[in-house]
Amino acid sequence: MAARGSKSAQARTEAERARLHAARKSWHDGRIRRRVRDNTIAGIVGGLLVIGAIASQVVHAQVTAPEPTPTPTSTVAPSDAPLPGAPTPEPTSGETPAE
Repeated sequence: MAARGSKSAQARTEAERARLHAARKSWHDGRIRRRVRDNTIAGIVGGLLVIGAIASQVVHAQVTAPEPTPTPTSTVAPSDAPLPGAPTPEPTSGETPAE
């Protein structure tokens, strides 16, 4: 009978090991699935943030487009140039032209 008792104890030990192994394997597989899921979600959210940042910069650049700088049309200084529509002054000299 001693042999039978040791076999059943051995069988119980093997069954306990198999149960613990299955539990550890199930827990480990669950962690791997969770990591894959979390990494996928993080990649999608990160991609959306980058796309949103680029889109906001494009919209901002279009809304606040810089105004073109005026180019000078003449080399005359503005203080020396006559105003448009103003009468041109006659030369004033004390002498009359010779006839």
